[in-house]
Order: sequence, then structure tokens, then C-alpha cells
Amino acid sequence: MAGRQAVKAYLDLVSQACRAVLIFLKDNKIPHTVENIALRKAQQKTPEFAKLNPMQKLPVLEDNGFVLTESDAILKYLAIAYNVPDHWYPKMPEKRARVDEYTAWNHANMRTHISSIFLHEVLLPRMGQPANPEKLKKVLADLDGTLDKLENVFLKNQAFLCGDDISLADLLAVCELMQPLCSGRDILKDRPKLLSWRSQVQSALSDSFEEAHSVVYQIREKFTAKLSPCSNQDTL
Repeated sequence: MAGRQAVKAYLDLVSQACRAVLIFLKDNKIPHTVENIALRKAQQKTPEFAKLNPMQKLPVLEDNGFVLTESDAILKYLAIAYNVPDHWYPKMPEKRARVDEYTAWNHANMRTHISSIFLHEVLLPRMGQPANPEKLKKVLADLDGTLDKLENVFLKNQAFLCGDDISLADLLAVCELMQPLCSGRDILKDRPKLLSWRSQVQSALSDSFEEAHSVVYQIREKFTAKLSPCSNQDTL
């Protein structure tokens, strides 16, 4: 936009929420720069970063002096401020409410279960702590119920979660569901309807999706190599 500097996004693409923000910026050709903040090095805990975001979390957006945190708020702000195609965050109240409905549900459900799987299957082994099989089994069972709701309550028989076109709901959901691939787990492999939906989302996002998820594929390669008895590679 004329007269405005490029937005600055503080990201670590290991984070599913950070990937969603980067994909949105790229797909909508919003001028931006990226400041990489390494979560594995606790760079979000530095005094300098804490001045920017006292919550010490990612992502963070800086737009001409305006600082915003939380991926849900960032994506909706960008959709409104940068006049992106209406399907992302529709102006019609009923359609916009459907996107809001999903994003509110996503944070307390999908995000919770997916993050727990990442903790048990990737982070704890990386720190030399064996995962607890019973806890992991419980998390996977909880996620299974959540996926049932994603499929039957939100997706139903439509192409995307909130209708016939992609929205912020699909973007946040697909980035969450890609996270378990870090450990080689495809949680949708036995769910053809959700697999078809994921494929449609990937096609709609094209190169921006693959670029943002390259880190997931890299972690998966290192993680699976680590599990091989012939390999001494470190994960992450």
C-alpha cells in the first residue's frame, strides 16, 4: 500500500501459528519482512523481545509502529487493513461469524491437542526425556474426537470449513494438522474427507504453503533418521 512501510513479522516456522501468518502474507502479496526468532534458543525470552511482546510468544506483527500479538488477531487485522479478497474474512456478518466461530474453537481444541502431540513426540525426545506412552495415547484419543468435530460439525459436506472458498479458518486448521508430520505422524491418513479437504487447501495456497512447511519436512527427515539404528543425526 502506498505510503506504508512493509510490515515486519517476527516468526519461527516451527510454530504452526507463525506458518499461518507467513502463508497469509505471501499468498496475499502483502509487503513484509521476516525477523526470525528461534524458539529452540529461547530468543523470545530476551529482554529486547520482551519489550516488543511482554507475553514472550510468537508470532508478532509490527506495522508502521503498531504492534500486535496472537495469530488470530494478526490474521484478521491483516485481512481488514490490507483489503485482501473477501473470502478470507468475509464482510457479511453471518459469514464472518462462522470464521470467528472456528478460530475461537481452534485455539481451545485443535491447538491444545496438536501441541501436546508435538511435545510428546518431538520436544521431549529431543531433550532426552522419553515420552509417556499412556499420556500420548490419551492425547491421540482426545484429538480423534476433535477431528470428528472438525469433519462433521465444521467441514460437513462443503469444500472448506466455512463454505465454498478458503478462509482464515482453513489456514489456521491446516497449519495445525501439518504439525504432527514433524514426527512422521499423518493424523489424517485414515480420514479421506479431511485428506481431500487438506489437498484442496494446499492447492489453493500453492507455493506459499510449501515454502512455509519446508521446515516441517526437514524436521521429519531428521526425526525419522534419528529413529533409524544406522543414524546418529540430531533432531531439529
